[in-house]
Amino acid sequence: MILNMTFKSFLYKSCFLVVLFLSTSLSAQNKKIRVLFVGNSFTYYNNLPQVVAAMAKSQDIIIETKHSTVGGSSLENHWKSERGTQTRVMLELEKWDFVVFNNHSLSAINKPSDFMEYGKKFADLVRSKGAEPIFMMTWAYKSNPLMLPEIERMYKLLCDQVKADFIPGGPLFASSINYRPDLELFHDDIHPSPNGTYLLGLAFFKYFTGKNVNPIPTNISTLDTNGQILYLIFMNDLDANFLRQLVNEFSFKTLTLKTEQVISPKK
Repeated sequence: MILNMTFKSFLYKSCFLVVLFLSTSLSAQNKKIRVLFVGNSFTYYNNLPQVVAAMAKSQDIIIETKHSTVGGSSLENHWKSERGTQTRVMLELEKWDFVVFNNHSLSAINKPSDFMEYGKKFADLVRSKGAEPIFMMTWAYKSNPLMLPEIERMYKLLCDQVKADFIPGGPLFASSINYRPDLELFHDDIHPSPNGTYLLGLAFFKYFTGKNVNPIPTNISTLDTNGQILYLIFMNDLDANFLRQLVNEFSFKTLTLKTEQVISPKK
């Protein structure tokens, strides 16, 4: 009798755990994440936020993105609401899960104290709003690859001090150039080409989902306000395959343990 009751108790507990797991899984499937991209032309060239959202949607994953970007702006400008920036307003009025920051391309080198000060201020502000800060490590100018070590050092120092993650944009650019110097990542001396933005988009997809990027399409599209296809980036198969392999094999921290927040919409 005691054995039978013990078995029944075990069975009831097992059924409860199964129901709880299924309930949690189904609940997670109705979630999405909202990401605000804050920065300058490094972000808005080729519509990086929309590219990230479109890459996710191609895999039935919901990442809703917006951006607060002004050409040539620094995080100091965004903090002080200078040059027409609206970042502080957007952080106050809307709910975000993650906020991605990129500073002025030379800020880590020419103004390291300001780089640290405003990076820390925004990290604290974002967390006070219930979101998590992420920093997009920028890249060296095409004409001066020697910029990268100091950029990388400063972003790692900042992220270590504020306990935030970073997307290794600069190191990914450098690695791609090392393996494929023929693959043009720059529109000019500083801004990303469509190839460069495709590479960054893959890195963000990997970061937010922890997933292999091989299924990401070669050409990236979204829908315009009329519901018609709007193409964001055209790639050729060989270059897209190379960049996907590069991102898959490049080691950097992702949100793998939190992927239950990034889910498939209902069919």
